[in-house]
This record gives sequence, C-alpha cells and structure tokens, in this order.
Amino acid sequence: MSRFYITTAIDYANGDPHLGHAFEKIGADAIARYHRLIGDDVRFCMGMDEHGQKVAQTAAARGVEPQALVDELAARFRALWARLDISNTRWVRTTDAHHRRGVKAFIEQALERNPDDFYEKTYEGWYCVGCELFKRENEIADGRCVLHPTRDLQWTEERNWFFRLSRYQDFLRAHFDANPGFILPESRRNELLALLDSGLEDISITRARLSWAIPFPKATSDGETQGTWVWFDALPNYLTDAGYPDDESWREWWPAQLHVVGKDITRLHAIIWPAMLQSAGLPLPERVWGHGFVTLGGERFSKSSGVTLDLDEAIDRFGPDAFRYYLLREVPWDNDGGFSWERFAERYTSELANGLGNLASRSTSMIGKYRQGTVPASPLEVDLVITDAVARYRAAMDANLLHEGAAAAFEVVRHANAVVAERQPWSVAKDPSRADELDLTLAAMVRYLAAAATMLSPFMPAKTAELWARLGSGRDALPGLDELAALDVSGWTVQAGGILFPRPEVAAPA
Repeated sequence: MSRFYITTAIDYANGDPHLGHAFEKIGADAIARYHRLIGDDVRFCMGMDEHGQKVAQTAAARGVEPQALVDELAARFRALWARLDISNTRWVRTTDAHHRRGVKAFIEQALERNPDDFYEKTYEGWYCVGCELFKRENEIADGRCVLHPTRDLQWTEERNWFFRLSRYQDFLRAHFDANPGFILPESRRNELLALLDSGLEDISITRARLSWAIPFPKATSDGETQGTWVWFDALPNYLTDAGYPDDESWREWWPAQLHVVGKDITRLHAIIWPAMLQSAGLPLPERVWGHGFVTLGGERFSKSSGVTLDLDEAIDRFGPDAFRYYLLREVPWDNDGGFSWERFAERYTSELANGLGNLASRSTSMIGKYRQGTVPASPLEVDLVITDAVARYRAAMDANLLHEGAAAAFEVVRHANAVVAERQPWSVAKDPSRADELDLTLAAMVRYLAAAATMLSPFMPAKTAELWARLGSGRDALPGLDELAALDVSGWTVQAGGILFPRPEVAAPA
C-alpha cells in the first residue's frame, strides 16, 4: 500500500469561511478520496493559521482577546467542513502547543545547519496586513495591494531578522528544471520561473512589537525577542501535522506528495517553503498544486473585496453533495471559473436529478417490478464504455484535473440512460420470449450504476454511498476501478428507496 500525504492551505483566522475556502477543501477532499479508492494509505491534513498582525487587529476591533477570536472561528470552519463531509485525518492550529514546539525546532534546526541564512537588517517598505507580506512595486496598484484593494498599505520601518532567500535562487531553479511536475498547473510553473529569472530578494521573517506570534528563538543584537513572521510560522504546519518533531513517525510520511493551495500563495509554497526546508536539511514536498479562483460576475470571492456568497444558502439549495459536485464539475481545477445560481440549477437538474437520479429510480423500480428486486444473471462481458470511461477518469484524477474526472464518470450515466431509451425494457418485459434480453439490460443498468457510484464517490460521498447501499451488493466497500467493466451483479437485491436527487420544484426553495 502506497502512502499519500495531501495538505491544504491552513485558513487564516480573521473572518468566516467563504466559497474560495470551500472550493479548495472540497477539491482536496476529492483527491484524498480518490487515492483511498485506488488503495492508498491517505493522510489528509487541514487546519487554521491563527497568529499574525491581522488576527490581532481583528480581535482588537471586536473587543476580544486573539485566542477567543481564533477559538470561535476554528469552530465555525470545522462545522462547515463536517457539513461538507470533508474527510481530513488531521487538523492543526498554529496556536497548538505541538505546533509551536515544531516551529521553534524547525527554526533552530535551520539556524544550526546554516547560521549564515539568518541575519539582522533594518528594513523599510510597504506592508500589506491582508497578505502579511511586504509588497513589491509590481504587486501594488493605485497605492494598494492588488489582492487586497480595500486595505491601506502600511509603510513599515524596523530592524528584523531576515532569511537569505536569495542564496537559494540557483537551487530552486535547478529543482524546477529537474522536477517539471513540482509546481502545477503549467501556468503556475511559468509564473514562478519568471519570478526566479527576475531574482529573489531576502525576506524579513520577524516582526518587532508583535505579541500575537510565536517568539523567534534567537534574540536580536540588542536583546529583543521578536515575533516570528506569520508565514514562517504557518508553512511548517505541513511538518507538524505529520508529527514533527515529537513523533518520529513523521519521517514515514514526509515529504508530502501534494500541497493544495490557491494560486495567490504559490510563491510562498513553491519558492519560500522549499528554501526553508533546504536550509533545515529536510526533503521538499513532491508537488504543489495552485488552483484558481471561483468568481462571481468575474470578481473573486473575497471578504476584503466585498464579493461574497452565503455558503449556507448555496449548500441548502440542493444539499451538500450537489454543491460539491457542481463546484468541481463546473470550475476547472487548473484555472479560474465562475459560480452561477443558474448554472447550478442547470447542472443539478440535467445531470443529477434527470440523469443519475432518474437512472437509479428507473433501474431499481424495473428490477423490483420484473424480477422481484433481484438482479438477474446474464452473460458477463467486458463493457467497453465503462473501460474507456475508467481510463479517462484515472488519467484525469491522477493529473488532479477534477472537472475532467467528473465529466468522465458522468459519461457512464449518459450512456446508461441512452441504452435504456434505446432498448426500452418496459416494452421488452411485455414479451416473455425476450426474457434473456430484458435480463441483459437490467443487469447492465445496475453495472452502470455501480460504476457511476464508484467513480463519483470522491465528488458526492454521501449520495453515492446511499446509491451503493440501494444496489444491494452485500459488500460494504465500493468495488475497485479495475472491477467495474466486468462487475458481476447477478443476485444483488436492489431497493427502490426515496428520490435520490429531488427535482428543483421539490428541493429547497431559492
């Protein structure tokens, strides 16, 4: 059994979860579930980023202590992930004692191995509290950060500890060249190659007068203990999630196979984080995937930009699984894509209610009516439609192209409905001499449903589990992908059950 360690960005604790957070976690969950489906031992880690100036300012504005604020927000995020059936195996908070020890140990390890990587310097520049980053000129438009256009930049002058990122420019370029799949999709790789070509600057990694932070383990020359820059605290969560430094089993899981992050923080994960790891003498993650943004009317969902959507309303519209499916089916996992209430309703009606739901209802109903609920025995042949769909599904999911994986899986549903329309089993059932023909069609319908339930399970875990139970296989676990094309379904005892996907007029009102 292969190990597969997947992480997401840890969410910043200064506001409620929004659609961008949900899109990332649902996508990462689909990847994790796919890897379980193919037999991998999966470690799936998420969490909360809870230190930094922005958190302290938000807490002060609300009149509460920072710890009270992050406790409240962590509970809200976890409640949402539970509602969306996110199957993470680990949850880290950067205020956890274990994580704080891990950050201290990581920095001390880097300081011991490469003391010249750290030096003091007086620095001045425009600081974006929203990003918790000093901004370059090309990252500023009209005097504001391009990612947080509603926030004022702060001119900051102070003496900090710096990390000699420039020292790792050649190392990173060589790593990118030797490992073309390290940062994907290709558009993100090209952006970071251009950044490397323009030259890396050393980065400030501590903040003076910041109490809401993990103390940097080395004092400045004048004896001041500064707060660790929030990103130098946050990025090691991928190590501490794996058990570093207390639990030696972290060595069995690290390096991670996949970091899933938004495209706006790929520089931190594919430039700064690898340099930090190299400084500490630790292996680099195998891959960083920078997904795009979900937009509404062309605008990115963001609390700071004022583009929001009520997540509860979106989930309530047709249920958590339909919401999961729509996002990953509609929005390319390697690019930006838009959310639309109209498209949501269209996808739900055509693909889930009239497509998969109708196929399940017709199949179980006819088997109940014509064969007393037992799937008849029929000649077992390899179904080439399923074979082709599984091959395309595997290729897409292995490449993290989730929208293509969902499309490949749904082709089985489309084909099955076309078969039913062509063969018209309700007419065949009227002629006893055609019993074998009817048996063949009914068994094929169940086989198509089993294939659809299996391939769509990473996208809609609850609904596909319900469908699988209705098929009455007697097996708790879904079949393997290699079984689907010639799956023996004879003798299964199907159950009709309720409507799997109620049509919009029956579903929750708009």
